[in-house]
Amino acid sequence: MTFEKQVDKGHYAFARYMTKARWCSVWHQLDEIQKLSPASVLEVGPGSGILKAAAAIFGVSLETLDIDPELRPDHVASVTAMPFADASYDAVCAFQVLEHFPYEVSLLAFAELVRVSRRTVLISLPDAKIAWRYQFHLPKVGSFDFLASRPRLRAPEHMPDREHFWELNKRGYPVSRIVADFTKHVRLIRTYRVPENPYHRFFVFAR
Repeated sequence: MTFEKQVDKGHYAFARYMTKARWCSVWHQLDEIQKLSPASVLEVGPGSGILKAAAAIFGVSLETLDIDPELRPDHVASVTAMPFADASYDAVCAFQVLEHFPYEVSLLAFAELVRVSRRTVLISLPDAKIAWRYQFHLPKVGSFDFLASRPRLRAPEHMPDREHFWELNKRGYPVSRIVADFTKHVRLIRTYRVPENPYHRFFVFAR
């Protein structure tokens, strides 16, 4: 199975790509990885490369894989046929990646993430359900965040574009379906939306 890159390297330029909201998602990526104290990590779809750079600062050994050599990944290969033995990495990550494939292909890609992982699979996906962030602060206790979703009778239909073939909470892709399809060989530990960037929903799976 072969794929063509969807965007050029310039897509990841700081001014257009690294918004404050995306920075917050990167923090959650690194936070989830740090919690695992992994000896080895593989990131599929490194994008700007910011996660690898940040991970190195904190002593995390992280390798990258992508089909685009312009992004200078450690391994140039497809996520549906990764050139690694089973259980090669403690943790395997794919943040905002799987939606770039038709859904059935994304399931094949996820199966590869699971195969290569020894312990944990970390992913994030775009969640199209509108949510508003609320914060409040209690003196001597701290600040609290929560999200309130907008009620709706019917999920909107996703119109595939040059990048996203599907998104969570678009018609036909409720979170329940993704959890059911993705937990056939792993178990879901937790899922949550980033408070500062509700468009990004994280999933943490364990072998």
